[in-house]
Amino acid sequence: MVARRLALVVAALAVTAGTATACTDANGTEGKDYVPGDGIVREIAPVDRRPPVEVSGETLDGDPLDLADLRGSVVVVNVWGAWCTECLEEAPLLVDAADELPAGTEMLGIDIRDLGKDQPRGFERKFGVPYPSLYDPGSETLLKFPAPFNPRATPSTLVLDRRGRVAAVVSGVLPSKLTLLDLVEEVAAEDG
Repeated sequence: MVARRLALVVAALAVTAGTATACTDANGTEGKDYVPGDGIVREIAPVDRRPPVEVSGETLDGDPLDLADLRGSVVVVNVWGAWCTECLEEAPLLVDAADELPAGTEMLGIDIRDLGKDQPRGFERKFGVPYPSLYDPGSETLLKFPAPFNPRATPSTLVLDRRGRVAAVVSGVLPSKLTLLDLVEEVAAEDG
């Protein structure tokens, strides 16, 4: 009898938990249709880095782009979308930082979830974005970044070392231009 009551209690709790979860939006999305970031900077020690990121595709301008071609350079990758209000906030900071990155540093964006290229191209024109962006309306390229360092929030910024490995991740809006410049300089100072 006790076992049956316990089974009923467990079943009732499971139904209640399922109902509570089903009635709310995705955990942490705050009613948005994506996962917001927290702005936390995570640096990855060289010994803890995963294999190089293998991402390629077509830019918003229709040109082919392959991260493998950028090996030997520190690469800043920013995940964004023209629909993302936090990306609008962050764009001037990234454009400013692009002019101050150390020589030999490459920068690129990954435009996700924009259906059509007109809106993201307008975004780039508005802010004077000087670097290319891969066009990825389905966000498939994000899955090619090694877990647990793959970008899950929009915006996200990653710094890849010269071997193409994720060396730092900022989930959400960059705290400051200085934060990005410091991360890049630290990675650039590493031995190959």
